Amino acid sequence: MKIVETYSHLNGLEFLLVHRKQLWDELNKVIKAVDATCCHTKISKEKRTKDKMLYSPVDINRAFRETFSKCGWEESRVDYWVSGDEKLIRKTLSMDLESQKKEIEAAGKKAIRSYNQTDFVKERVAVEIQFGKYSYVAYDLFVKHLAFYVGDKIDVGVEVLPVKSLQSEMSSGVAYYEGEIYNVVRQGRGVPAVPLVILGVDA
Repeated sequence: MKIVETYSHLNGLEFLLVHRKQLWDELNKVIKAVDATCCHTKISKEKRTKDKMLYSPVDINRAFRETFSKCGWEESRVDYWVSGDEKLIRKTLSMDLESQKKEIEAAGKKAIRSYNQTDFVKERVAVEIQFGKYSYVAYDLFVKHLAFYVGDKIDVGVEVLPVKSLQSEMSSGVAYYEGEIYNVVRQGRGVPAVPLVILGVDA
């Protein structure tokens, strides 16, 4: 696959080029190493594309996962406890896992275990490969990357999306670069408050 579009939010790309140049180069190599033709495996059952051979998001994600793993990129997960009390959430945000639960229960509230997980992390750079439904991208950008950044786990988040020409060769509902860039830009220059690099890839 190849990177054909790049958007830098809050100097995300500039950060990589100055502070993590080797990771930026590695990211480019990983994307280039994914053979999209091997993922052209899904026979459509949808009305508009019935019986047409499409790119399989599941196969593309698997190919990326294998390639990133070979280069030492690992999944990262942060667990935490939540409740329905806003003041209590603010109080427990910076606590360790055990203390969060104790504080919530001591306040007479039910502690609910939750977590944030990101696909690949290496040297404080997080990468999400998103060939799923469009709603997942908003969660990645406005929740996952932001949470890891605020929690001081990463310095920049990278979101990898298909461009429209590739997305049109997939099932309906898959997010695409051009549409998601519009969604980010219309929020204003400082939202989300995390340095990001959004990449549009093609086969």
